[in-house]
Amino acid sequence: MIKIGIMNIDTSHPITFAEYLKKGNRACYTAIYNDGFRSDAEVEAFIDKYGLEERCNSIAELAECVDIGFIQGCNWDKHLSQAKLFLSSGKPVFIDKPIAGSLSDCRKLEELVAGGAVILGSSSVRYADEITEFISIPEEERGKVLSIYGTAGVDEFNYAIHIVEAIDVLAGGDAVSTRFIGRSSIDGKVCETFFVQFDNGITAVYNTFHGTWQPFEVVIMTTKTTYRFRVDNKKLYRALLDRICDYMETGEDRLAPVSRLTHAVKIMLAGRLSRERAGSEVMLEDIPEDDPGFDGDKFEQEYAAAAQVRL
Repeated sequence: MIKIGIMNIDTSHPITFAEYLKKGNRACYTAIYNDGFRSDAEVEAFIDKYGLEERCNSIAELAECVDIGFIQGCNWDKHLSQAKLFLSSGKPVFIDKPIAGSLSDCRKLEELVAGGAVILGSSSVRYADEITEFISIPEEERGKVLSIYGTAGVDEFNYAIHIVEAIDVLAGGDAVSTRFIGRSSIDGKVCETFFVQFDNGITAVYNTFHGTWQPFEVVIMTTKTTYRFRVDNKKLYRALLDRICDYMETGEDRLAPVSRLTHAVKIMLAGRLSRERAGSEVMLEDIPEDDPGFDGDKFEQEYAAAAQVRL
């Protein structure tokens, strides 16, 4: 049984992951360290419900008693420092989406991996059945991909990163630039649209929606036809967790390398800059090294203020 140490239970993911894991006999949460906004009562309820063995007083203590760490706090600006503390013990770590929110943190995560650290992640949508099934269709049958369209809801980054990670794997190349196309606002609801150019000639458009959940819808135009599907949320976490377990049990790594996860973040960083620059095209290679990126502290405050007790 793979022992998972969890850092923070801010979002719905820890509960959803725990529910899936308890159906099998491969892995489970066994210890927790919490310095997020969830109360002691919520943490203790999580421990009781899922049978955790230990509540730790530090990340270092957590790392000592588990096989892998799961960083699942909602503030992506804390992910790097949390991961470094855990990785110093020589253990692998899974970082939930978004893996980071700034170019600086992306670079540092890439450097950690180059130095031998094992970092797994990030969006479950990247591994969704619908995505992998499309990719498995022979190109001579489905045609060559020309254009991809994807939708996501709730917010501009924390949730939207899901659809951008999906686009990243479907495009099969490196994004060159992102351009903010425009915004619509009706009855207080805001939808924003971004255009991405890839180095292999493929283009993509992703829509974000602020304040309301929207399904992950994908439309793919190929040289032969058009494919359309909606990602099934009920099956969303299975493939991701199974791949993590596969890695821990056999060493077989079927997860995207960190460079792909950070690449998706860079697509969105360029899109944010384009929006600030009135829709001008922003090359990913031209994102300033000191760009502040998306504000994880602000998001955590807003998320905490709106959060309901989950247990």
